[in-house]
Amino acid sequence: MRSGLDALRAALALAAAIPGDRPLAIALAVADSPAYAPTNGGPAPRDEHDPEAMRLRALVDLAKEGDAEAFGQLYDHYVTGVFRFVYYRVGSQQLAEDLTSETFVRGLRAIQRFNWQGKDFGAWLTTIARNLVADHFKSSRSRLEIVSETIPEGKTHAASPEQEVLALISNEILFEAVSGLPTEQRDCILMRFIQGLSIAQTAAALGRSEGAIKQLQLRAVRSLAKTVPGDAR
Repeated sequence: MRSGLDALRAALALAAAIPGDRPLAIALAVADSPAYAPTNGGPAPRDEHDPEAMRLRALVDLAKEGDAEAFGQLYDHYVTGVFRFVYYRVGSQQLAEDLTSETFVRGLRAIQRFNWQGKDFGAWLTTIARNLVADHFKSSRSRLEIVSETIPEGKTHAASPEQEVLALISNEILFEAVSGLPTEQRDCILMRFIQGLSIAQTAAALGRSEGAIKQLQLRAVRSLAKTVPGDAR
């Protein structure tokens, strides 16, 4: 899977090019390659027998026993992904840094209660972050504000006509459209395309089945493709 905004633009381009939901669902599944290998700060590898996945699992087990160095290595691995999710929900770098720090503080306090049954550690941290963001908006009645100069552009040249469909859509328009989605669809899009979580990890974070996440993703991508300005197509 491509990372960040490029992945989201590619998904929207597919939605614009493919009329039927079933073919689009298949296309999105193909784009979500099982061979995806995250870069530093990304989610854990999907193959539970992968050496990196085994290393992360061992670190979690050590951290549960009170090993501070192990938790520090988990922080190094997951912090970028958690920050991305929080930042694109709150629109403020300082607030995102504060909430990300609080996510790991709470994670450290609660790590002994973490278990692997149907869970992924990165998804568990994302759930904590999601709850903190929700609490913030409830307490402050804040609204998502997109500050154009702080949004990383990350523009690349489109490799195909399908990708070119949405190549000119600004980040501001994308995030305004994402913020207008129903809550679960919005968080699904952020986890899948901005944070880079897999279907399984997103399902764990949202407490839904993988089938439900696929449907959420499909509906969200369809909705976003309809809300972008026509002149950007």
